[in-house]
Amino acid sequence: MLNSVMVVDDESSIRSAVEQWLSLSGFDVQLFSRAEECLAALPRHFPGVILSDVRMPGLSGLELLAEVQRRDADLPVILLTGHGDVPMAVEAMRDGAYDFLEKPFSPETLLGSLRRALDKRRLVLENRALHEQADNRARLDATLLGVSRGLQTLRRQVLDLATLPVNVLIRGETGSGKELVARCLHDFGPRADKPFVALNCAAIPEQLFEAELFGHESGAFTGASGKRIGKLEYADGGTLFLDEIESMPLAQQVKLLRVLQEQKLERLGSNQSIRVDLRIVAATKPDLLDEARAGRFREDLAYRLNVAELRLPPLRERREDIPLLFEAFAHSAAERLGRTFPPLSGAQLSHLLGHDWPGNVRELANVAERQVLGLDEPAPGIDPGQSLAAQQEAFEAQCLRAALTRHKGDVKAVLEELQLPRRTFNEKMQRHGLSREMFLAE
Repeated sequence: MLNSVMVVDDESSIRSAVEQWLSLSGFDVQLFSRAEECLAALPRHFPGVILSDVRMPGLSGLELLAEVQRRDADLPVILLTGHGDVPMAVEAMRDGAYDFLEKPFSPETLLGSLRRALDKRRLVLENRALHEQADNRARLDATLLGVSRGLQTLRRQVLDLATLPVNVLIRGETGSGKELVARCLHDFGPRADKPFVALNCAAIPEQLFEAELFGHESGAFTGASGKRIGKLEYADGGTLFLDEIESMPLAQQVKLLRVLQEQKLERLGSNQSIRVDLRIVAATKPDLLDEARAGRFREDLAYRLNVAELRLPPLRERREDIPLLFEAFAHSAAERLGRTFPPLSGAQLSHLLGHDWPGNVRELANVAERQVLGLDEPAPGIDPGQSLAAQQEAFEAQCLRAALTRHKGDVKAVLEELQLPRRTFNEKMQRHGLSREMFLAE
């Protein structure tokens, strides 16, 4: 329930009286003697109302109204006026003020106006939230491409977790898009305007890891010629993405755990504590608890990082997404390289759908770019070293996947195209581990 009121008046007696009335009625009250102070404290999407005197030193109530209108035209401002200011207040309402109260006013009159204004503000904020959710869904659909159930679930989870102040662990194979998901968790949350800092834990030599993570002062060690801000400090207010977290040295795991617990750090060569506010998104291929049981990772840190977990399905588990992803990668490469790329043929699509993609989305993007370049990239597909029966089975599975993908899971259309009886089709689907739901459009 919205109940916040910012009260701006240069007379302390009025501020005190209004605070008493409103507090006894359950309002959350902030008092300001100058309009400038109110504007400095005014948050974006303020869940409340501003109650302001008109005549004040510095910015007047009318000037405050104009600035609030510039920032948020739907934020209610109620003006407090003397008798001689009534015509001015009426004009202010034409300019966007919600209401005006002529001094002296009764507590009942004030409370009635505030409650009506708060009801209006609640409806505005609810409507904004709905529009923002719809916009975010559309943006996320265009970023995390896929029609599979796994991708639909992942997008819902990302939108839910993006707004929560919790650390997230992303599980997924190499090339499955873990950094892209981490970036979405940052971009669709309240930290979006702050830094997103990525660090691959496997790419940093152990002797340099602490300096990279915590930074250092000049002279902290041989070669430290100047002060350097570490990744943790640089990500203050934003998100730190730690890829391949299982590769972090045990000594640094202890220090990272302390930062997460205390929300502060010390640069190498310094005794000064620096407070940091950041969110950790970590990514790993193995299970961190398995790593902990094997003595390669701290169990307490694993629990700190894994407040929420996202699992990225490998590409072989969402084959119905392959045509859409390949087309997106090919068009992007063609635009970047100034080339044209013809639509996929049925044979090409069958090859793509039949491959297991050990390199996942990254491998698919590479194949798309090579084909746009016209390189002699052998299309992945059936292994010629297999027996004839195995090759026939693989080709049959490719044909089924391709037809189901083209027709978005429409079984009747697939039966007509492949000229199969329904019972034969069902038997083949079961044998190849396929289901109609895997290919339904979102």
